[in-house]
Amino acid sequence: MLLTISTTHFPATDLGYLLHKHPDKVQTFATSGGRAHVFYPEATDNRATASLLLDLDPIDLVRKLPNSGNALTARHYVNDRPFVASSFMSSAIATVYSSALNGRCADRPELVDERIPLTVYVSVVRARGGEDVIRRVFEPLGYGVSVQGYALDEQFPAWGQSPYFTVRLTNSITVQQLLQHLYVLLPVLDNERHYFMTQQDVEILLKKGEGWLAQHPDREWITSRYFKHLSRFANQVLNRLTADDDETADDTTETEEANTTEIAKRVSLHSLRLDAALDVIKLSGAASVLDLGCGEGQLLKRLLREPQFTRIAGMDVAYRDLMRAKKTLQVDELLAHNRDRLTLFQGSLLYRDGRLSGFDAAALVEVIEHIEPDRLPALEQVVFMVAAPKTVVVTTPNAEYNALYNMEDGLMRHNDHRFEWSRAEFAAWANRVADQNRYTVAITGVGQPDQTVGASSQMAVFQKIKTPQR
Repeated sequence: MLLTISTTHFPATDLGYLLHKHPDKVQTFATSGGRAHVFYPEATDNRATASLLLDLDPIDLVRKLPNSGNALTARHYVNDRPFVASSFMSSAIATVYSSALNGRCADRPELVDERIPLTVYVSVVRARGGEDVIRRVFEPLGYGVSVQGYALDEQFPAWGQSPYFTVRLTNSITVQQLLQHLYVLLPVLDNERHYFMTQQDVEILLKKGEGWLAQHPDREWITSRYFKHLSRFANQVLNRLTADDDETADDTTETEEANTTEIAKRVSLHSLRLDAALDVIKLSGAASVLDLGCGEGQLLKRLLREPQFTRIAGMDVAYRDLMRAKKTLQVDELLAHNRDRLTLFQGSLLYRDGRLSGFDAAALVEVIEHIEPDRLPALEQVVFMVAAPKTVVVTTPNAEYNALYNMEDGLMRHNDHRFEWSRAEFAAWANRVADQNRYTVAITGVGQPDQTVGASSQMAVFQKIKTPQR
């Protein structure tokens, strides 16, 4: 597994002082289960990159298992632990970058508290919950997040995406803050541990999460996953964080406006999309809703909370995502009347399907960009002519906004995106679809807009034009 940290701070070679690793040397360190190598592919005044390559020995990991001679299975040897950034990478960060992680820089102490532009690549992570989970943990901390996913099997695209991702993060923060975030959050994404959790890990999380975990909107979820859902440890951390909140409550009046702004920034973009779609559907008066490309069921979860919706359906082409949606929604534990409201089924947006008919509203949240452009007419026919709900909500990325994520020209936010449209391109498509299918359409942005490039996502709300009665 590979972790790189780059900066364009001037002089960029200051990164060597901060990490306590000389740019002209290749250094190797013993870690749990293998070796970590640190080297600099580039080190100039204008740009420097420090690479941490973690090389684990799968056989050695098996040999170190308790009672390793008994009941060994293929899973012990054939698994992804040596190849994905996880708790092994956290341990390597703590070993190799110990001084930086703890905010020490003997030669240049003034650099420790300096916020500098940093770009991180992690190849690869296993994210249980997919791209949404990656954004959920990093975006509230101010990171620009770019994710490249991988097909489970390129020869069988219907199987959908694998849980593995290459992640690119950008932020202007201190190196210590960056390492603290990576140390805590990489195992949270993976939701696995290569060692047993103990009482000592409570203090470790509180120390590494100091200054940011208490303010994270998903602190309960992060803490629970960090401890692999061991509530006896997670509750201790949350109780301590809550106590800290109570001690600072008296200061909220003076900083209320600033805190409100900061909280708004931390709301994940995907949550904003889902909430925007939900609001539109609620205002439409719909009683039945179809989530097309429902993924892991985050919109469905919101819909189930609203008694207004008496019939809710989720469709996705990937069976694996439907199973995850079932888990997200805890279908087996739903009350009977909620189970009766909900239907999940596998299907494609490119083929006529009678199950799509008869709904008041439909949502396609970040779906169309996964379709080849020359196949969009088939999607348009299925959604607007066959299903033909009264209200259709479509969201998609705004390609113009990618410049603010420091993305290189031509790159897209996800490797499965077949296109990303500018605001003008999206408007042209939406207006054409509306004209051809007797809908009106209104287009808005989702997320904090930039004066020049608009909002990060864009949303079109289609309303069916009523046929005049004779």
